[in-house]
Amino acid sequence: MTAETVKKSSRGRTPNGQPNPIDVHVGNRIRLRRTLLGLSQEKLASLLGLTFQQVQKYERGMNRVGASRLWDIGKVLEVPVGFFYEDMDREVASQSPRMFSLPDSTPVCLAEDSEEFDVDPMHRQETIELVKAYYKIPNRKAAKHMFDLIVTMSKTTYNNDDEND
Repeated sequence: MTAETVKKSSRGRTPNGQPNPIDVHVGNRIRLRRTLLGLSQEKLASLLGLTFQQVQKYERGMNRVGASRLWDIGKVLEVPVGFFYEDMDREVASQSPRMFSLPDSTPVCLAEDSEEFDVDPMHRQETIELVKAYYKIPNRKAAKHMFDLIVTMSKTTYNNDDEND
């Protein structure tokens, strides 16, 4: 592929100038984690050495988050960088800047495009938060009862038709 056949990128935006859906997804994950931790945009900005307006722009996907900044955000929000890409659906993932810069007639299939996203529940932030919350329960007998309840519920199969009877 020559330089002439590649369309110039608009700094990661979609062809119509909108923020890239991947950047919007990452911003939503930043907002989700910030909210879960009870941090304001101002507090997060202060911890990162930014203005709250910059955090706002990141959360809306208006500004792209660079790799080193995403690393810092992950450290401040106590999550791995991969957290920001969790739960991204295939349609959003297919809209990377790479896809917009390729000529329309160039079919490109990469190994990563055919792989499923990692769905191992042990890699999900929800699992980590559940485990942390479980170990914060001060009454260990109550925690054991909660554990037993979850195990029992996981073994029970519900048929939606049965619930309507």
